[in-house]
Amino acid sequence: MANTLLMPKATAVWLVDNTALSFDQIAQFCSLHPLEVKAIADGESAQGIKGMDPVMTGQLTRAEIAKGEGDINHRLKLSDPKVRVPETKRKGPRYTPLSKRQDRPNAIYWLVKNHPELKDAQISRLVGTTKATIEQIRERKHWNIAQLTPMDPVALGLCSQIDLDIEVQRASRGREAPAPVGDTLLPAALTERLTPAAMAPKDEDQELDANAVFAKLSALKSKEPEDEDEDKF
Repeated sequence: MANTLLMPKATAVWLVDNTALSFDQIAQFCSLHPLEVKAIADGESAQGIKGMDPVMTGQLTRAEIAKGEGDINHRLKLSDPKVRVPETKRKGPRYTPLSKRQDRPNAIYWLVKNHPELKDAQISRLVGTTKATIEQIRERKHWNIAQLTPMDPVALGLCSQIDLDIEVQRASRGREAPAPVGDTLLPAALTERLTPAAMAPKDEDQELDANAVFAKLSALKSKEPEDEDEDKF
């Protein structure tokens, strides 16, 4: 666990406003440049940042502040904080348990087959293998290629689904989207440019006018008696 000052700039704001410490002392304690502390004092920097009392957080004592105010050469010492910040672990090669190392070629085969966009370095990060092994499987020159079976590395426990999705998204950036297959809706940008006349239904799609239909039927009925009279003669 690292003994790290929390919110150094907010702490510097409080020390500038509430103590007689020099800019150099505050800068050393808050890991800032003296000119940045001077800018805070002049109101040119850290505007809107609320000062945080390091005494309340247990990172500095009143006695230590008084000692610094009495001796300009005194370097403030950070007390044991009430909150400890964990050190970030250095990322190294992914460790694969011995029991799962035999499954790595199958996982590589699955990634190469289902995600050809992934680079060798990405596959290496996912399953913890070497680029030479990946190239051999890509080119089907692996010594055991005939016995390999594509297997999802997530199901094998070699990587998480989140890690796999992140690598696939990274590899897909800048690649053209596949062309749509079959009938699809027109894009919104295209439909917005269409005029109402262009979007109106065609004549054959329009509903029949009921009045026009009845008018035609009436005309046909009125002609029928005349046709019968002509037949009598």
